[in-house]
Formats: sequence, C-alpha cells, structure tokens
Amino acid sequence: MTALTLRPLLPHPADVDALAALLVETVAGGGSVGFMDPLAPDEAAAFWRAALEAAARGGRVVLGAFTRDERAQDELVGTVSLLLDLPPNQPHRAEIAKMMTRPSHRGRGVATALLHEAERLAAARGRTLLVLDTAVDGGASGLYERLGYVRAGEIPDFALKPQGGLTGTRLYWKRLPA
Repeated sequence: MTALTLRPLLPHPADVDALAALLVETVAGGGSVGFMDPLAPDEAAAFWRAALEAAARGGRVVLGAFTRDERAQDELVGTVSLLLDLPPNQPHRAEIAKMMTRPSHRGRGVATALLHEAERLAAARGRTLLVLDTAVDGGASGLYERLGYVRAGEIPDFALKPQGGLTGTRLYWKRLPA
C-alpha cells in the first residue's frame, strides 16, 4: 500500500466534501454508521460540518487517513472519530465512532492505523477507557477483537441496516495505559 498519512480534520470545505463522499459510499455499501441508504450528499455534508465544528471546539477528534493519488494529491481513504465530550462523571473515557474505510482500501491496515492513532490521542488526553459499538451484521468485530477490544455484550435489533432490516450491535471496551 502507498504510504498512509493520518491527521486530525477541521471544518475546511475540502475535508467536509471528502468525508461526505466517504460516508455516502459507506452507507451505499451497507455500512451501518447511523444513516439510511440512499444518503443525500448534502445530508452527509451537514453531518460532517457539525462534527468538524465540534472537533474545532475540542469535543471530538475526527481523524482522516490519506494516500497520494496518481496526481500526487491527498485522497481520503478512511476516518474514525474519537468522542471526548462526555458527562462530567466520565472524564476518564472516550468513545470510538464512525470508523469507515473506502472499500478499495479495506484489508490494507487503514482501520488499524486509525484506531492506533485514536488510542494514542485518547491516552494523551488522559483517557484510560475506550468504548465502541459495531453492527453484528457486517460490522468490524474481528478487527476490534484483534486489536484488544473486549466484547461486553450484544443488543439484538439495535438499529436498522442502511438498506432496511434490523441488526444487533456488539459493545466493546479497551483499557489504555494511564
């Protein structure tokens, strides 16, 4: 794989557009990330504008994974969010959300690199516990388990799949060094 560059994203129009395109592609491919198919590009862009504005305020970190295309321009191939804005009684933890990798780049270490960087950033912010959930149908359970996340349980019929029908969700946690 071409070299991968990871960086936190802020509310710049190019980043919003790239994230929106990735979200639309992920949902169209059956990715259960909170949206239904078909997802309008303007709805995806509105979501990412709000998420990136929250990142600019420090409430989350939105990481982008980039490769260089044939024109030597950065191409967004994956993203993950680290949610930091939690209730006052939970300053020690963060949540992993919106993990997405372009289908053309799956199986190449993009998600692993994003998760490792999210864990590093969480630890740097004094977070010692990460939690996440993933769909039972088509989710990334295998990835999370390989990276040391512990399954806490499963909730049946948790959400609709992007093309309809219910799927459960698996809950995971991981301790980080203090």
